[in-house]
Amino acid sequence: MKTINTVSKCLLSIVIVTSALLPSGSISAAEQTKAHAASASQPQTVTANTSSRAQQLAQILLDKYGVTGVQYAVMDHGKIVLSGSAGTSGRKGNSKIGKEDMFGIGSTSKMYVTAATMMLAEEGKIDIDRPLTDYLPEFKMKDERYKQITPRILMNHSSGLYGSHYGNSILFNDNNTINRDNLLPALQNETLKADPGAFSVYSNDSFQLLELMVAKVSGQSYPQFIQERISKPLQLKSTLTPLDQFDRSRLVKTYFPTLTDKALPVENTNIIGTGGVYSTAEDVVKFAEVLTGQRPDLLSTASTQAMTRPEYRSGMWVSETSNIFNYGLGWDAVQLSPFDRYGLKAVSKGGDTLMYHASLISVPEQRLSMAVLTSGGSSMYNEAVASEVMLHVLKDKGTIKRILPDQQFPAASKIAMPADMKKYNGTYGTVGETFDVQIRNGKFKLATQMSGMIPEQQYIYAGKGKFRSEDGSALASFERQKNGHTYLKLNAYLNIPELEQSQMALYVGQKLDKQTLPAAVKKTWQQRNGKTYYNTDEKINSGFYLIPTEISKTIQADTSLGYALGTKIVNANKSVNIMQIPVMSGRDTFDLNFSRQGKTEYMEINGQSFISKDAVSTLPASSSSVKVPADHRAKWMKLDKKTASQKINVTLPKGAGFVVYDNKGQTVYSSVVNGGHSTKLPESGMIVFGGKAGDSFKISLSH
Repeated sequence: MKTINTVSKCLLSIVIVTSALLPSGSISAAEQTKAHAASASQPQTVTANTSSRAQQLAQILLDKYGVTGVQYAVMDHGKIVLSGSAGTSGRKGNSKIGKEDMFGIGSTSKMYVTAATMMLAEEGKIDIDRPLTDYLPEFKMKDERYKQITPRILMNHSSGLYGSHYGNSILFNDNNTINRDNLLPALQNETLKADPGAFSVYSNDSFQLLELMVAKVSGQSYPQFIQERISKPLQLKSTLTPLDQFDRSRLVKTYFPTLTDKALPVENTNIIGTGGVYSTAEDVVKFAEVLTGQRPDLLSTASTQAMTRPEYRSGMWVSETSNIFNYGLGWDAVQLSPFDRYGLKAVSKGGDTLMYHASLISVPEQRLSMAVLTSGGSSMYNEAVASEVMLHVLKDKGTIKRILPDQQFPAASKIAMPADMKKYNGTYGTVGETFDVQIRNGKFKLATQMSGMIPEQQYIYAGKGKFRSEDGSALASFERQKNGHTYLKLNAYLNIPELEQSQMALYVGQKLDKQTLPAAVKKTWQQRNGKTYYNTDEKINSGFYLIPTEISKTIQADTSLGYALGTKIVNANKSVNIMQIPVMSGRDTFDLNFSRQGKTEYMEINGQSFISKDAVSTLPASSSSVKVPADHRAKWMKLDKKTASQKINVTLPKGAGFVVYDNKGQTVYSSVVNGGHSTKLPESGMIVFGGKAGDSFKISLSH
């Protein structure tokens, strides 16, 4: 599962939405006033058409978006007015999902630690504008600017932290807190990527720090705080964490596409403040009553209004107001598209773990909230479903008169492009990659964005410094921001087939300045280019072993410019992050540090070690043994034609396991998931054995 130089300390500040802020194609101010006045103060019955459409949308998620289970609920004025599900729980007999079946809610969990922080502030135990170190003195960093970080800055994603320490955070059948326990020691050796408060970039580590602060200040464990201060007063029977004791069979099963139909083991997202809460759709919308000021016994209206303040505007941000990302405190959006088209202020928070996904949307003025939880898919899909159903409910209530059609940017006649636009040609970077922009004859090509929701296509000059995409879904432009960097910006309508359209404005690349590398440095990085490095620190029951791009890194170095994986090369063994891009594309930054132990080269990212494939030996084609090296948790080996199609049988030490990948990098077997110790090996690829340092594996091969 993204700004504060000047911070208002007034908890009563409210954003007033006026007709002047409404985009083209929105409902008029007079029409809004009449419709909003007609809205009942008490919930009205959801129509059969709306109920049917909700179920239809849930089925679309199952049929077309990789979802295996869906659960949703709508709360209106404190009453559940719609609740449903689709798919199966994965238990014996493929039983249908019920109201009490639970899902991981990923980063929607951030709203719980945000609420906890605001509760402590109301009690006078913390001041959200005082340094975090006042309440968590153990928090230290190599960069002295860390002393400027406050709880507010953590909640609005403007801390300047690199982003996320994911190592050993999502574990199967394992609620080990190694990630949480190692966060503060890891941060002691790290720097910030920006001044605290300069701009908002999504930061998971920020909410881990809030979790630690809540526990320290309250004198309770964080799960205890949730249970006593949130779940008990609200009578939430299904809002729990990996550290709570409960029947794990209540969790809806999840599945991974490249393995068998066997369900994955229980997923524990052990970064609880960031994304570790389990819940149900009905529990989530009940909790939303707290977030929208309807439970002043738990959290005051002043605090909840402060949480919906447009924190993102205080620093560097895209100029567009219609967006699905515009941060408040905890909230991903405090003026969510497409609700702004109707003159409505909606807030949202999405969340994704490895296989669970969640979306919560609330319209505070209407006391209306909806949650959509899924196994498989994406929180973006969940948000699109929730948006459409919410609009239907608002129409049923008379709050809005009609549901507006999808939009696209109008076609423009061919306009001659000013010659100085070519100054934007060059190489742009985002986290993990670089790409070229070459404007020729008023056109340039841009690769797929937003996981395919914005397709690869040409962008054609349309006047006033903007380029319109061929399909009309996006406008591209170039902006020089106050930090001195030039950015490629997209303002796009997100069109997910058969789901509700939304709008998003974001920076997708930062223009990079060329730097000349010394010959020896250049040669070293050229030798690394294209080489893959494999994680040696991740526990073998980590969910990240199912996603090769998370468990390994392939170096892409452009030595003519002086960059590698979007980082700036400093010397032969180090490159550093320079990305300062708001919204999603700038999250989870890293430095690259290389070292050698004898002839073996290692790469370190965010405290985790990766071994070069050059140092990885090939699995023998006969019986053998493998030992996990000292200070490692994993031993990687190559597969070749000699072992192709042979059956491998592994004697596993307690708690150990192995994972097999084919030559395309796809996971084809996991002893942790498949529950065995033997499989047929692919023609080539990789195999990793994992356990404790020193664990020995006995291996036999047979045809």
